[in-house]
Amino acid sequence: MLYTRKGDNGTTGLFSAKGRPASGWGCDQRISKSSIITEALGSLDEVNSFLGFCKVRAREGKFVVPSNIKGDQAIHDVQKNLFIIQAELAGASMSIDEEKVKELEMMVDSIEKELPPIKTFFISGGTELASLFDIARTICRRAERRVINVSEESKIPINKFTLAYLNRLSSLLYAFARYSNHKFGILEESPDYK
Repeated sequence: MLYTRKGDNGTTGLFSAKGRPASGWGCDQRISKSSIITEALGSLDEVNSFLGFCKVRAREGKFVVPSNIKGDQAIHDVQKNLFIIQAELAGASMSIDEEKVKELEMMVDSIEKELPPIKTFFISGGTELASLFDIARTICRRAERRVINVSEESKIPINKFTLAYLNRLSSLLYAFARYSNHKFGILEESPDYK
């Protein structure tokens, strides 16, 4: 069923609040769709959806990163992990582990070895795929800020690896953008601040 009518009053339900502070959340309780947790969940959903677009373009362009990792498969794995983060925020007893953070770090490190060092900011653009990765990165940064806001404002404990994963994910997306341009011989342009 694509609709239940339960949200027609501006509320939404979450997973069981087992192990959460006494906030009254749970399947039998509903929260406002404008709450900070709903905003964080929506931001994570947005980055996940946009990554779906990036994944399709990466597959079409046969985007492969060092260590012969297919870009579309790496993105697909990230999407699955974002669902775990959403479930954690919604009250499920699951979270990202350190190994998933290390997987992102290994990809970033392998890409970084192929690129010139970063000395300044770069103007977004170049290939279409690089531009898409830059958009995904900025959406990811917003989602990260929203998750941190949930952790700080509502006192809901967020696993430290969840926060690290989101931080590393934006680094990976930045690396993907730079690498996409690099593969096509497109030089990065720095702003001149004039």
